[in-house]
Amino acid sequence: MAGICEGRVVIVTGGARGLGREYCLEYARQGAKVVVNDLGGARDGEGRSAGPAQDVADEIKAMGGEAVANGDDVSDWEGAKRMIDQAISTYGTLDVLVNNAGILRDRMIFNMTIDEWDAVIKVHLRGTFCPMRHAVGYWRERAKAGEQNDARIINTTSVSGLFCNPGQTNYGAAKAGIASLSLIAAKELIRYGVTVNAISPGALTRLTEDLGPQEELKPGEWNPRDPSNVAPIVVWLGSAEAREVTGQVFESMRGRLCVYEGWHRGPTVEQEARFDPAKLGPIVKKMLADRRPDQKMGEG
Repeated sequence: MAGICEGRVVIVTGGARGLGREYCLEYARQGAKVVVNDLGGARDGEGRSAGPAQDVADEIKAMGGEAVANGDDVSDWEGAKRMIDQAISTYGTLDVLVNNAGILRDRMIFNMTIDEWDAVIKVHLRGTFCPMRHAVGYWRERAKAGEQNDARIINTTSVSGLFCNPGQTNYGAAKAGIASLSLIAAKELIRYGVTVNAISPGALTRLTEDLGPQEELKPGEWNPRDPSNVAPIVVWLGSAEAREVTGQVFESMRGRLCVYEGWHRGPTVEQEARFDPAKLGPIVKKMLADRRPDQKMGEG
């Protein structure tokens, strides 16, 4: 199966359903060898099953591709290492890590329990760091030994964190943290031949199926919320063509692909001496009046 990722070894976490499954299938179509990681739990993280990851691995093999299943917990330090080691021992190396695994436990902050906070932060933020840490350890040792890396990390952020969606303080905080983690890691790892980017996807999956009314489509009509629509940018970022692209956040949602421009300093007031708190009111109000308004989640 020739394609833009021919021969590359790819791990996709949360790869058994929704977006992750589509990433796995498209990487396989593009010639990659895929490690399908999935704990096989419910949308809130409860439960565990090896079946879903194995099903996707079998689907890839039926297509003529190469794949193995992995059921480790990405937020577990040793489990994440086993996953990285499995890719290397099975296929001889690792080229791409796609951190996609996630859960939801939505709640307004005044109703959220500490367990709901910890569970979401653990899966998303820790579950991105642990696989990254073990993968970059492998790539750094290769670089120190004089070997060349052409490696990729693609993390998953969200408009819920970038645009601050009410009712998702745990999920949004984790996703905003993942965006920053990605940009910092990109600066740290470029010397080792590793690029790091993030994707903010939008699609109809089991995590989003109850979030608002669904659009009715005519038979044969293209569905802009199909998770397969997000796979092309994720797969391209994992290809050799993307070696010059790092430290970026992309959005793929409802047929729209965009790149974020990040934080910029807005209106500024400089003073040669310490500001007087009693005189700051008019200064701050003028700065706020002059700043660009924040974009909302649904705005282009």
